[in-house]
Amino acid sequence: MNKKLQKYLSQLDLLNEREIDYSVSLFENATLKKNDFFISERKVCTQIGFILQGSVRAFSTDENGEENITCFKFENQFITSYDSFTSSQVSKISIQAIENCDLLTISYKNFQYLLEKIPSWISIQNLLTQQEFIEKENYHIHLKSKSAKDKYQYILTQYPEIVQRASVNHIASYLGITQRTLTRVKREIAHLEF
Repeated sequence: MNKKLQKYLSQLDLLNEREIDYSVSLFENATLKKNDFFISERKVCTQIGFILQGSVRAFSTDENGEENITCFKFENQFITSYDSFTSSQVSKISIQAIENCDLLTISYKNFQYLLEKIPSWISIQNLLTQQEFIEKENYHIHLKSKSAKDKYQYILTQYPEIVQRASVNHIASYLGITQRTLTRVKREIAHLEF
């Protein structure tokens, strides 16, 4: 199980083998069953997870109780509520398993220790923050102001895993459209392919 994280870290080319082994030793195995929460809104996020198997969705809930999904994460990706984790304030998002998940997690305390002990982790943290920023920027550029058809075609080509692994209602929420509109768009695209 830990081999996946070791491989991921070695591909970043920022840590030597000894640093990788030490880093991985500070992570613990964890599991989430489908629909379990990694973090819930209004709670403080105290850990970072690395997905070994499975997938999650991140979402916020508006004043009407509607869920607004902002991203999906799959194998070999880190998950956390970054604002909450770094500031120790309550989270503005929830992260929930959409499939059974095997994870490696590291606590806030151990992550701070890692940053202190192995300075290269600051570069890894910056890289992860940058990836989050790019993901949010792409979400706003491609999924906020486009037509329903353009939105769906975008995830179909750029993020096919979402289409293959997320439920219809989760995809509709992510795209900011109704399930009915999504069904219509899927039919239109399928018709064009013939």
